[in-house]
Amino acid sequence: MTSITQAKHMAKRLRAQFAARDLEISHSAALELVADQLGFKDWNTACAALDQSGVRFERCIAILRIFDEAKAREFYCDFLGFSVEFEHRFEADLPLYLGIERAGLKIHLSEHHGDASPGTTLFVPTLEIQALHDELQAKRYGYGRPQLVEQGWGQVLEVYDPFGNRIRFCQG
Repeated sequence: MTSITQAKHMAKRLRAQFAARDLEISHSAALELVADQLGFKDWNTACAALDQSGVRFERCIAILRIFDEAKAREFYCDFLGFSVEFEHRFEADLPLYLGIERAGLKIHLSEHHGDASPGTTLFVPTLEIQALHDELQAKRYGYGRPQLVEQGWGQVLEVYDPFGNRIRFCQG
């Protein structure tokens, strides 16, 4: 997304380009043109919608500590249904760093000592939690059969990986 600062720089460049062709437009007219190009009805609407600070975070990707690649794949891929996005090792006999994804949820799994601490909890806002529960129950995973729990703030489905990490899926 464009920041307000970037949009102002775009307007300044636009005015300079017009001036190079002996066409003069006001600063406010340039701002209105930039707003239009960015898909806003006017500059005021653009200002309200654009990030004022220039800093914007897209998402957070958690890193979870793992100790056994086979157990991690069994739990995260076979049981939870994640797909592997990438795998990385500095050398064949060094620790694994693995990126997994399912339905927009990205998690990194690491065998590297300094990347994360076992016992981490992830809180994952979830749609269709009943469908997730039914899917996991149907797999008859030997190390856990998570149940839906009704809380005052929504339904919760917690799963525990083989390394002491917990994923708390919640639909509220």
